[in-house]
Amino acid sequence: MIGKFFKKPGAEYGDRVPPGQKLATGFPVLTYGPTPDIDRATWQFRVWGLAQEKTFSWDDFMAMPQSEFTADFHCVTTWSKLDVKWIGVKVTDFMKSIDVDPKAVHIMEHCYGGYTTNIALDDFVREENFFAHTLFGEPLPADHGGPLRLVVPHLYAWKSAKWINGLEFLSKEDLGFWERNGYHHRGDPWNEERYSGRF
Repeated sequence: MIGKFFKKPGAEYGDRVPPGQKLATGFPVLTYGPTPDIDRATWQFRVWGLAQEKTFSWDDFMAMPQSEFTADFHCVTTWSKLDVKWIGVKVTDFMKSIDVDPKAVHIMEHCYGGYTTNIALDDFVREENFFAHTLFGEPLPADHGGPLRLVVPHLYAWKSAKWINGLEFLSKEDLGFWERNGYHHRGDPWNEERYSGRF
């Protein structure tokens, strides 16, 4: 299978490909459970918890500043995709539209289909993170998380939640779906934080 779908990274990628990763020749799709069918006309994104509750429509997101991104993408299942091109909204721009309680230190990402994953607020508000709605110049396909997904390039991709539709701001860490099932609570690829060691 190496050679057809994946290849070993050369020395020139040593500073871009984390330990234990192969380079994907395509862009694999990994999903637990069915892929939601979401209409942009009725799509909503909600903020709550230790933040002033607010609901955004698709048009609200499209009215925010739009940026182009090129980012590497690292999956916990040991493949990486380099130079993925996206368009979307910077997390730092989105944060200007909400009011968060200073007691908030953690976030639970909520998604259509019921998926959840947790992320520390400090990991979330980094300048390179974004909400993506376009992939390689085309509307983000449903199997890659469309109409909107979060992209957090410095963590394994299960933290880049597909079909995201809400952020719950928390005063302490709570665990999402994969974290409750043995995955690492943070997921730093460079430290190979794949599993928690609890199981």
